[in-house]
Amino acid sequence: MKHLVGKVITKKVPFMGDEVEIRKLSVNEVFKVQELVKKSTKSKSEEDQISLLRDVIRLAVVGADEVTDEEFNTFPIGELSDVTDNVLKFSGIGDTEGN
Repeated sequence: MKHLVGKVITKKVPFMGDEVEIRKLSVNEVFKVQELVKKSTKSKSEEDQISLLRDVIRLAVVGADEVTDEEFNTFPIGELSDVTDNVLKFSGIGDTEGN
């Protein structure tokens, strides 16, 4: 089992008529996402909700850490929400099992 420490599991999901590669979140990253969710639920501002989507995507989508906030704001919110849902499900914290 030790040889699997740090192994990254990925899969491709649809995004804006193309595909992006998402990583399955580690336990530590899941805890970080849970903290981000707690913070965003305390604040009902739309900006905080968008910020949550950006943070989750930056954690899990390969290459998304290079996208600026301004660039994120050019994407449709439904697409950002869909990719975030895919990340959460794939990592086992969404509505269905992450397969």
